[in-house]
Amino acid sequence: MNAADTAFILVCAALVMFMTPGLALFYGGLVRSKNVLSTIMHSFMLLGVATLVWVVAGYSLSFGSDHGGLIGGLEFMFLEGVGVEPGPAATIPHALFMIFQCMFAVITPALISGAFAERIKFSAMVAFSVLWILCVYAPMCHWVWGGGWMAQMGALDFAGGAVVHMSSAAAALAATHVLGRRRGYGKMAFVPHNLPMTVLGAGILWFGWFGFNAGSALAANGTAVMAFVTTHIAAASAAVSWVIVEWLHSGKPTTLGAASGAVAGLVAITPAAGFVSPMAACVIGLVGGVVCFGGILLKNIFKYDDALDVVGIHGIGGSWGALATGIWASEAYGGVNGLLHGAPVQLWTQLVSVVATWLFCYVVSYILFKAIDLVMGLRVDAEAEQAGLDVSEHNETAYTG
Repeated sequence: MNAADTAFILVCAALVMFMTPGLALFYGGLVRSKNVLSTIMHSFMLLGVATLVWVVAGYSLSFGSDHGGLIGGLEFMFLEGVGVEPGPAATIPHALFMIFQCMFAVITPALISGAFAERIKFSAMVAFSVLWILCVYAPMCHWVWGGGWMAQMGALDFAGGAVVHMSSAAAALAATHVLGRRRGYGKMAFVPHNLPMTVLGAGILWFGWFGFNAGSALAANGTAVMAFVTTHIAAASAAVSWVIVEWLHSGKPTTLGAASGAVAGLVAITPAAGFVSPMAACVIGLVGGVVCFGGILLKNIFKYDDALDVVGIHGIGGSWGALATGIWASEAYGGVNGLLHGAPVQLWTQLVSVVATWLFCYVVSYILFKAIDLVMGLRVDAEAEQAGLDVSEHNETAYTG
């Protein structure tokens, strides 16, 4: 084992953990003041719930021995055999690899919560998240990073374009279809109550994303350095392009647009971070800001209530990033060659992985939401929604006086 790699991934795991409270702030500032605590609670509670699911069974299903390319085995249940010896990453302890991956399993269901904010029962959110990690996240993780069929096919996903972003967006879309729109949606304004909180959350996400992407090299090496560089360039580029297109579209550049653009760029570069050049990352980010701005307009066209734009940013951004990987990936940066480097088949492979991810994650998530709705109900009642979920679900208020 290598001490430098171990120290580096320890820090990266902590950075990725910090992203979930950052997401809580990002989402919390975007909702109405009567729902800020319930929205923050969705993310913060998953630090506990998702971790327990991961150590009991999620890790084993994701990274256990391959079964038909579909799911991992059960040999690591309850972290059996997961100690300080080398694991899937040969230069760091097995337990460190496990806990680094745990932080991804924590934030991914938290991302989904942006779609059903302001109207879901807390108990239903917890039940869905437990089942979703086991039935959707673990299989996706195994397919891409655990030796499953997508990895065998040659699909590239450096840090989670499919595993994290497209999977959560597909589940978010399913949530909007099963839960329906918030009461008053389309008839009254739903104005973010605290944009400074959202910008702070975006800054924490940007900071933590360096652990998310650079850490996915699983070593303190040149690939980690390049992933760090491409991550920052893409985020900066997308923040600029989003603000420009927003300015042209609505006549005003907004703080929310800058923050949303940065997150869009971070999403878009995630699958490509360790496979592309810095200037390719610049293009990926510039395009990502534009397409994700367009993505958030889709809910107005198709009339679904994705409260905090999970589909528009994580779904569209993750899909663009996966396809962009197939265009700009280069052997010179640790991957395989893509379209612009003489291998058009890689773009086709990426497209197959995108379509498969959306179909699988949407269908299974839809079934889970429907099942939970039948058993315990998904939505709070009209009176509770009107009062706000902070009071009705948690008996708390964020602001007094």
